[in-house]
This record gives sequence, structure tokens and C-alpha cells, in this order.
Amino acid sequence: MNFDASETQQMVAAAARDFAEQYIRPHVMKWDESQEFPVEVFKKAGELGFMGVLVPEIYGGSGMGYHEYIAIVDEISQVDPSIGLSVAAHNSLCTNHILSFGNEEQKKRWLPKLATGEWIGAWGLTEHNTGSDAGGMNTTAVKDGDEWVINGAKNFITHGKSGDVAVVIVRTGEKGDSHGMTAFVIEKGTPGFSSGKKEDKLGMRASETAELVFSDCRIPDANRLGEVGEGFIQSMKILDGGRISIGALSLGIAKGAYKAAKKYAKERVQFGKPIASFQGVSFKLADMATEIEASELLLHKAGYEKNAGRKMTTLSAMCKMFASEACVRIANEAVQIHGGYGYTKEFPVEKFYRDSKLCTIGEGTTEIQKLVISRNILK
Repeated sequence: MNFDASETQQMVAAAARDFAEQYIRPHVMKWDESQEFPVEVFKKAGELGFMGVLVPEIYGGSGMGYHEYIAIVDEISQVDPSIGLSVAAHNSLCTNHILSFGNEEQKKRWLPKLATGEWIGAWGLTEHNTGSDAGGMNTTAVKDGDEWVINGAKNFITHGKSGDVAVVIVRTGEKGDSHGMTAFVIEKGTPGFSSGKKEDKLGMRASETAELVFSDCRIPDANRLGEVGEGFIQSMKILDGGRISIGALSLGIAKGAYKAAKKYAKERVQFGKPIASFQGVSFKLADMATEIEASELLLHKAGYEKNAGRKMTTLSAMCKMFASEACVRIANEAVQIHGGYGYTKEFPVEKFYRDSKLCTIGEGTTEIQKLVISRNILK
């Protein structure tokens, strides 16, 4: 085992760190308060190769692996988790679904625009009546000659308004049948395809979340990804990688909150000494540092298995569950260390605190991760 980051991984992390400092940090609170989705920042991220991290160079991507991908999401999320979330969703959901299950023609058609950031990608599985129960979806696609007619709606979709293209999983068979769903690619501007309500969220406010609405939306069969009935199975495989993304996002939040808390604890003086010298505070920092280290090791192990092409459903659920729950605890303790100042917007920890909670919900709740893990270890 080698725990040293390669020279490439170190360079990629440094590039992401510089990008976040230059293009993100000056605007974090403005974007948060206005709920602005800064499209131009993602165009710049595309120029630097951050929007097609896992996409081979032949399709315009960076051709890198999961260790580099974890580092990019981690570094960006230490500055603004909202931007880290959008980078992750674009890469691991929409773009990766086309990369993993598209045919050669489909990859050449969509991947170069996604990998370079020319287009922003969205991915739609969740509906108003389905969260963890994806098999109960109501959005349908009915075959009509060489076309499919889609009706229904998806919600909680990252980039639901600003996305240029969406991979959407809809029902083509019986409700509840895991082989009754199919994935399609739908471009913005397609008649019958529109965006609906944009959510007003607790945190991750610069990452756009909105509905996708389909009203007699006609798309050609050429937009179908894989075989009819494979959509749900494809989605579960995509979520294996997506959970690494949320783990990396959680790691970045945890590091950002921890660094802010450590800095404050060294500078804040009470009873004539820095509060970091008091055991009540120093032990909190010790716990935070340990959970960050454990999260990072678990994430990179999952990334290693993913790079090797091995089945890692259990490991991805573990790293997502552990890192997301850890980041909530760490953000909470960071606010506590700041005391009253932690409850104000003058310090960054209140935003890390708000942003952290989504990590235990998105791409499978903590409870679903425990279900996945328990089922697999008890086989």
C-alpha cells in the first residue's frame, strides 16, 4: 500500500485550490444570499478540465481517475460546498451516465460539450412522490414509432433550470418493476421539456435545484441510453460512483469547517489564553481531525476500487455514510467552538453548518446507505 498522493494528484489538487481561491472565494456569500448559480464559473472550471475529470481525452475530457476527482471536489468544497456539489453532480451523474452506458455515437455527440463545460448537465431520478422509493416513479415514456413520448415531472434536480442536457430515468414498464425503467438524454429546448419550481433551500444555495417537467415531450429512440428496461440498474451503478462524490463533498465541508475552527481557537483569547489551550476545545479539534482522516482514507479506498473496475457498492455506501455524518458533526462543533460568532455570517462556519446537512440526504439517505451495507454484508 502506498498512501502518498502522486505528483499528478498533487498538481490537480493545487490547481483546484487555486481555482477556488481566485474564482469562488470572493463571491461565496453573495451567491449564497442571492441563490445565484454562477454559470460562468463552471465554464472556467471546464477550461481547467474539472467538468470532465473522468472522461477520456478522446471525448474532450481530462482522462483522470477517482483519486484526482476526489481531490478536486474536496478542494472546491472547502471554499464553497455549493460549487463542489454542482461540479460533482455534473461529473458523476449526467456526464458519467452517458460515458458509462452511451454508445459511441452518443458519447461523441454529448461528452465533448459536457467535459469542456460548454454544456451543464442534469440528472433526473427523483420525483415528488418518490425519494428512496425510485421504483414508484410516475413519469412515463411511451413508444410511438421511432419516438418516445414522455410525460411527468422530476424534482430536486441539480441544474434543473440551467442544465443544457439531462439524463432522465422514466418508467417504460410496470410501476415497481426494477426492469421497467429506461434512461434517455433530453436536450434543453426540446418541445414539451421545461423547468419548473426552483427550490429555496437551507444550504447549498448557489447550487441550483429545480423541477424538470415533461408534457408530451417527444424524443427520438436514438436518445435512449442502453436497452429498454435497464434504466434503474444503470442508475444504481451510477450512484455507486456518485456516493464517492458526496463523500468527497462531505470531506471538503469537514476540512473547511475544521480549518476555520482551528484558526479561531488559536486566535480567540479567554481567561488570558487562547481557547485552543482548553481541553474542552482541543478535544473537539482532536475528534474532528480524526474523523477527517478516517473519511479521507475510506474515500480513497473506494476510489481505488472504482479505478480498478471492481464492484464497490458496499464501500461506496460506507464512505458516503461515514463522511456525510462526520461532516455534519464537524460543522456543528465548528459552530460551537466559535460560540456566538459561529451563529453569524461574519464567519464561514455557519454556512458549512447549513451546507453539511444535504450530504446525509442527497444520493441516498444515511438510512438507505445502512440498508445497502447491511444487505451486502449479510449475503
